[in-house]
Amino acid sequence: MVPSRIVLFRQFVDDDLGCGSYLVGDERAGVAALVDPGYAIERYLDACAGAGVRPVVVVETHTHADHVSGHGRLALEHGLPVRVHEAAGATFPQEPLRDGDEIVLGEVVLRVVHTPGHRPEHCAIEVLEDGEPKAVLTGDSLFVGDAARPDLAVDAEEGAEDLFRSLQRLVGLGDAVAVYPGHMAGSLCGAHLSPEPSTTIGRELEQNAALVATHEEFMCRSTGPQPPRPPNMEAIVELNRGPFMGAPPPLVHVDDAPGAVVLDVRDAEVFARGHRRGAVNVPVDGASFGTKAAFVLPPSRPILLEAESEEQAERAAARLHAVGLFDLAGRREPGDDEPTEPVTMDELERRLAAGEIQLVDVRETSERDEGFIPGSTHLPYRNVRAAAANGLCDELPIVTICESGARAAIAASVLRSVGVDARPVLGGGIATWRGETYSFRRCGGS
Repeated sequence: MVPSRIVLFRQFVDDDLGCGSYLVGDERAGVAALVDPGYAIERYLDACAGAGVRPVVVVETHTHADHVSGHGRLALEHGLPVRVHEAAGATFPQEPLRDGDEIVLGEVVLRVVHTPGHRPEHCAIEVLEDGEPKAVLTGDSLFVGDAARPDLAVDAEEGAEDLFRSLQRLVGLGDAVAVYPGHMAGSLCGAHLSPEPSTTIGRELEQNAALVATHEEFMCRSTGPQPPRPPNMEAIVELNRGPFMGAPPPLVHVDDAPGAVVLDVRDAEVFARGHRRGAVNVPVDGASFGTKAAFVLPPSRPILLEAESEEQAERAAARLHAVGLFDLAGRREPGDDEPTEPVTMDELERRLAAGEIQLVDVRETSERDEGFIPGSTHLPYRNVRAAAANGLCDELPIVTICESGARAAIAASVLRSVGVDARPVLGGGIATWRGETYSFRRCGGS
């Protein structure tokens, strides 16, 4: 869904983080703006070169809390000015945005709409053609089927009040205006994000509960339970607030890195067949790799990557950089001295009935509320390291389970890395339990 006569409009979606960024400009005038660019700026520069345009400004809708922005690299490496709302408290050189400001790019005009709520400085960016809004880049305000969470920068009630008013301003742009959000499914910045990359104001007025709710309904909805906060959120905000940060150093091959945590980024089944003792496994080809790694790795320790290839290690490094994990000791080939035999559902049934294991359900609360295996303990995967440190996993051997096996494998590797006897249910999990006949009596909503 591209605005009707916008000369140049490109959307970039980071599938790992669920983030959207944009290139908007005038091909004939040869100029463009980059809106909410990610830290990996090469894709934007390649797109500009391919379209024959020159990026002339970076616009940030707000100070991001879940990923590192590329504005610093674009400023340092390419001399681009950066614009963000004055309420952001940025410590880098920048030109403050104010409500109603316009950025002229040939025949394309970007107009600033101050839309606080997610953060006090948040702005949406209207894309105007012939003086009329054709699209709006909504950042972290209006999403496809949802609205932003209001609790990351201020009190949730204060943020929700601001967000309610901001959404009304966006609705006033008109039903036909295309909406391009800053986040899609996979992000922690909203509770019910759609994977769809765009929508319209009119469509959202028909289907989005955040827009059709009364003020009271909206406040109850927005101040209720939210997804977990992005890992290392405060550190990411400070990185994005300034000063400018340049490109990362190259990833080098090392034989060892004393004091580093070993992160094995291979597939969980490959890892299970043999890995280095003490390694944590987060597959780089799995969903939300960067976010998951940031949740489960111990803080303040360098990271030593183990991967099947240099290319796999480089992809992992780029995704770690995106969530503010820059202390990479290097990369090396994986070991194979310690296997981890996965648990089958039949073995789980037998050993759970015999009282030989502790079954730990590592899904989120909202998932568990829809049904769980009787006798299981609930502990989201992102909390297992802290639980082990507090002695909560010392009674029986642990078996971890999730919906499909991915988070169970991560959780088991974290527990084993700190000396806990843990094995995952792989290649299935709660989804398999729902679909097959087991003696487990069903609990919860299932």
